Amino acid sequence: MNFLENVPLAPLTTLGVGGPARFFAEAQNEDDVCEAIGFAEERALPVFVLGGGSNLVVADAGCDGLVLKIAIRGVEASDRSGKKIFAAGAGENWDSLVARAVEQDCAGLECLSGIPGSVGGTPVQNVGAYGQDVSQTITEVVALDRHSCELCSFTNEQCGFEYRTSIFNTSERGRWIILRVTYALTPHGEPLIEYADLKRYFKERNASPTLREAREAVREIRRSKAMLIVEGDEDARSAGSFFKNPVISSADYERIASGAQVPKYPAIDGSVKIPAAWLVEHAGFAKGLSRGNVGISRKHALAIVNRGGATAAEVIGLKNEIQDAVEAKFGIRLQPEPVFVGFEN
Repeated sequence: MNFLENVPLAPLTTLGVGGPARFFAEAQNEDDVCEAIGFAEERALPVFVLGGGSNLVVADAGCDGLVLKIAIRGVEASDRSGKKIFAAGAGENWDSLVARAVEQDCAGLECLSGIPGSVGGTPVQNVGAYGQDVSQTITEVVALDRHSCELCSFTNEQCGFEYRTSIFNTSERGRWIILRVTYALTPHGEPLIEYADLKRYFKERNASPTLREAREAVREIRRSKAMLIVEGDEDARSAGSFFKNPVISSADYERIASGAQVPKYPAIDGSVKIPAAWLVEHAGFAKGLSRGNVGISRKHALAIVNRGGATAAEVIGLKNEIQDAVEAKFGIRLQPEPVFVGFEN
């Protein structure tokens, strides 16, 4: 296993900002991961696990530790209890796995088409879009304990999935390195067409769309919002949606919506979820806004974009400005979605 020094990290992220990793290695299997952990322990180095780099902001100073890229590949498909089971290595490209499932006429992931990144990242943040999230299909997560180098298998329930969270980014944050994820999909199932954007896309149709058509629709909608990675599209040079959609009480919603048509979606325990994009725009941050080398996508108010030559400091500056303005106007502190690496706080 090769351990490289001073490897630039910006090219390994979709946002394209940040400095180098002091050490960098790529793990092809479980043994590589254990070797990397041993290397870091001998030198008292922190370890950051890198997946597809799509939900990541790296500090301008870089990462003073070991960045371990998980490149474990392979997909095994089987049948069990009327479901099609896909067990995928954490380093597999996520959208490629979705495409494979759709090609095999298996429902359950189609609305998650076009999301950049790798398989291993999906359970960490309970990746979701357009009415689906991976907690609905994940049956097992196999991970390595950083402290003991022992393997552990987690059931869906043990993962503690909630909106954009799991134990892997909350109570057990930093302990587990995900190696494999298993999904149970529905053969010949109907696509999920519940989200407003998808309903509008198919509103002229008399017949139900196929899984393939649903996947194409999701990718097209994402492309229209610059949320699909397209070479040369400046508005797609981002970390995806930068803020989580806040879940608030009905009373807070009524306070915010007084005299305004604020979109909302039902959440657990009578709460409601409101679009962070609506809050951002109504706090004065229009699509296309620029602040030096960073700005807001011309197509999606939730995407902070690198307009070319941006620094992480510029990204953080705009993030803070947006959070402060939304909180001052609506009393809600937006929570960021990306992972921040190399920042002291």
